[in-house]
Amino acid sequence: METIHVNVQKSYNVLVGSGLLSQSGKLIHEADSRIQKLFVVSDSNVAPLYLEKLRDVLQSAGFEVFSFVFAAGEQNKNLETVGQILGQLAQNAFTRTDALVALGGGVTTDIAGFAASIFLRGIKVFQIPTSLLAQVDASVGGKTGVDLPQGKNLVGAFWQPSLVIIDTSLLASLSDVLFTEGMAEVIKYAFICDKNLFEKLQHKVNKNSPELESVVARCVQIKADIVSQDEHDNGLRQLLNFGHTIGHVIEARSNFKVSHGFAVAKGMERISRKSDIHEELVSLLKLYDLPCDDDISADQIIQGVMNDKKKRGGNITIAYVAKIGSGELRTMDLQEFKNYL
Repeated sequence: METIHVNVQKSYNVLVGSGLLSQSGKLIHEADSRIQKLFVVSDSNVAPLYLEKLRDVLQSAGFEVFSFVFAAGEQNKNLETVGQILGQLAQNAFTRTDALVALGGGVTTDIAGFAASIFLRGIKVFQIPTSLLAQVDASVGGKTGVDLPQGKNLVGAFWQPSLVIIDTSLLASLSDVLFTEGMAEVIKYAFICDKNLFEKLQHKVNKNSPELESVVARCVQIKADIVSQDEHDNGLRQLLNFGHTIGHVIEARSNFKVSHGFAVAKGMERISRKSDIHEELVSLLKLYDLPCDDDISADQIIQGVMNDKKKRGGNITIAYVAKIGSGELRTMDLQEFKNYL
């Protein structure tokens, strides 16, 4: 097991290893012995696989356990779902010394984290991510939120977890499509921060690769280092948005039929078309069976970024990579951005 520390105002650890789900009760108790009740949030895909096992583990550690399962899918990452969670927390008399547990992928980590941030003005949340995308990205860093019809993640809060428990053995149950989707975020980390990771990825990593655990840990370490320097996304942390500015537009325009990871892959390709790394990026995306292009127009992108959180006044800041392992931020007004596209 590897322990990665996230040094923010409310610091915490991320634990990465195989078989950690069965230790989660003990680990949560060690993180806060005052907790009596835990409210597990999961979705209809993940709950049948792991919810009962997690419930048994948590109850064996002395916790009273409640749960909420919502219909899987980005379309349910909304205020209605959050409202249902809040209602059940109140109905079951949760207090500020109790906590939520997110068991699932990125949609679940976002929803549960946001609910925790606003119930009683904030209670603890423990993240147990089950998808590759959630393990390397969504569960770490404290970004929580839900979507509005006008755009993705427009309602949310920075709310750091109290502990992140990453059990890499859970990735074996992922479909090939979901694993592939998560590799888009792994590739993102390589291009913005780590050429050695880029080289490692040249030998295709899959769900059963012995190096998968170290790849996940390396991605988490990169994110922890960046978040520790810029917790609230006002500077360096925006590097983590490589591919996301355009990717979010592609996602929204498809009514979320294009998944987040696939949209990010397309976004990385589109933003890099004039970069020296474009050919290497496309080659790596193809190695992992990720989509490499999209027919979205410059006008459609500009229209889509009007509600983007990274927009400040009339300017947009994009993450750009001119050299593998060395991402940079570029701020443009919208006309410059359109011309670049």
